[in-house]
Amino acid sequence: MNKRKIIKINEEKCNGCGLCIPNCPEGALQIIDGKARLISDLFCDGLGACIGHCPEGAITIVEREAGEYEEKKVMANIVKQGKNVIKAHLKHLNDHNETRYLNQALAYLKEEGIENPLADESKGKPVLPCGCPGTKVVDFRKEGAAKKPESSPRQESELRQWPVQTMLVPAHAPYLDGADLLIAADCVPFAYAGFHNQLLKDKILLVGCPKLDDIGIYAQKLREIFKGRDIKSVTYAHMEVPCCFGLVETIKSAISDSGKAIPFKEAIISIKGERIK
Repeated sequence: MNKRKIIKINEEKCNGCGLCIPNCPEGALQIIDGKARLISDLFCDGLGACIGHCPEGAITIVEREAGEYEEKKVMANIVKQGKNVIKAHLKHLNDHNETRYLNQALAYLKEEGIENPLADESKGKPVLPCGCPGTKVVDFRKEGAAKKPESSPRQESELRQWPVQTMLVPAHAPYLDGADLLIAADCVPFAYAGFHNQLLKDKILLVGCPKLDDIGIYAQKLREIFKGRDIKSVTYAHMEVPCCFGLVETIKSAISDSGKAIPFKEAIISIKGERIK
């Protein structure tokens, strides 16, 4: 059995609301005994479509030994659920650029004589509009084709410490004492032009990916930092895409566990690089 990425559900955090269920067209999740359960490794593709829909931050992606995902078995389960579920699954694969699985799914439909619900019959080609903001391919170049003149001198970096990766920053680092902490999803500095002078200035930085990294490790690290160091405030800067919201509850829980009243706020950045909160 090989290691691969797969979702993990924190039973203590899960309240059984079921918001994750409609966002798992593969049918890997069910509510059993009041909790969301992963019922089959074979059905979970590890792409985390359910993560952004969990209000409790109970779902994360981990890497562990798991049975290999099997598209044909998933499709056999999906076609029983009707056209809309087939459509949602195909869009899900397309949005995450899973071309191999998508081709297997389309081949299954063809073998079984089932119509592709996203097919453009006039051209005979599948039309798969992207719907997942986290992996949707968007080209902004046409909107800003004209080169903008430089209007200000070169900006200086506001970075005040090293390392910056959450996994690497020691919980006992002396620069954490008395710090205003900025936790940034790792797409934010690339997307937001004002990152240094509007978000990072006078703050200590922790960077990571709420979707691809192990949030369990983040939770433990943040608890250690909040308990052991005098943190003045915490700002979480993240993108507007659903998978980025999973870390909000993790940070709030770590603050609560510390027993300290540490002020917390969010800065949300759009995929076009605009600050929307």
